[in-house]
Amino acid sequence: MRWGTAAIVAAATVGTGVAVLLLGRKVSERVVHLEGAEPAATVALRVHALGAGRVTLSRTPETARPGRYALEWGRDGHAVIGEILRTDVQTVTRRLERADSGTLDVGTEVRLTPRVYLGNPESALGLEYIETASDGELGSLPAWYTAGVRGTWVVLVHGPGADRSQALPVLPVLKSLLLPTLTVTYRGDEGAPASPDGLGHFGETEWRDIEAAIRLALTSGAGKVILYGWSLGATVALQAAARSDWRESVAGLVLDSPVLDWPATVRQEVVRSGVPAPLAGLGALAAQGRAKVDLASFARLADGADLHAPTLLLHSPADDFAPYAAAERLAHLREDVVSLHPVAGADHAALWNADPAGYTETLRRWLTPLL
Repeated sequence: MRWGTAAIVAAATVGTGVAVLLLGRKVSERVVHLEGAEPAATVALRVHALGAGRVTLSRTPETARPGRYALEWGRDGHAVIGEILRTDVQTVTRRLERADSGTLDVGTEVRLTPRVYLGNPESALGLEYIETASDGELGSLPAWYTAGVRGTWVVLVHGPGADRSQALPVLPVLKSLLLPTLTVTYRGDEGAPASPDGLGHFGETEWRDIEAAIRLALTSGAGKVILYGWSLGATVALQAAARSDWRESVAGLVLDSPVLDWPATVRQEVVRSGVPAPLAGLGALAAQGRAKVDLASFARLADGADLHAPTLLLHSPADDFAPYAAAERLAHLREDVVSLHPVAGADHAALWNADPAGYTETLRRWLTPLL
């Protein structure tokens, strides 16, 4: 109702054509600034009870999902929950694995997120690392480096609504395989240069920052690289693998919840921001124009037309942000190089959380022949 009223008022005031342009721009704001795509529920939940090693929460589809997740509250409250111990009509009781910071009490309002690990590789996992940076076209791009003896390095690219900590859950298995890693930033990240227009471009410009990371790896001793990305970070990795001057050095890709159907994802994100579905298409068109997305190029990417390296495609059939059908289509079109691994019931870009052991084993088995 709010958006419909705004459209009517704008049309009456400045004329239909201008009103449509203004409304489309308004609707597209969330998308072009990449403020969405938070990869798990952010709805406030309530702590109903606490006990030794357990916490009882409001029952929702998110709190009833299996796996490991974090609870966050206030300014710095953070705890980790695991297996489901009991459910009833209104609540879910889960294993309370650890409480890292803040005080968790009965009645506390918390948010469920996939951020099981916070901080850096050393503070979160006890892994030694070095702060380094690649030299991007806009300036210095901070990165974490963890050492390994393999000649192939893994370049890890987080998605929107996240930061480098999104890669922390997979660093232990990469370390066990003796793979050096670069966990990177790109334009718009904290500590990295801003995008010149302040907007996200869905990989159209960001891929060049990943190319800078590839160059850093190759000039630092890597013979090959594996690109590993989440959500739009996976899409950026795909762009880099297709367009970089060093694309022949890409030995493989791991794509977790990649955005392959750009129009569908943008429409869905616009609706998630509270915009009525009839206006979602208008917002998508405005976002396309503002971000300068080349839909033909995006479609070629989604078809795997330029995909030459072995690719592990991890996706959830329940993903309501990046449609699973697009992942199935890519796997079908490029079955020669793409291995699709579905993770049932997982949220977008929270596949590891849904099944940490299964996800890790799938990754280990797929990577081993490439080493």
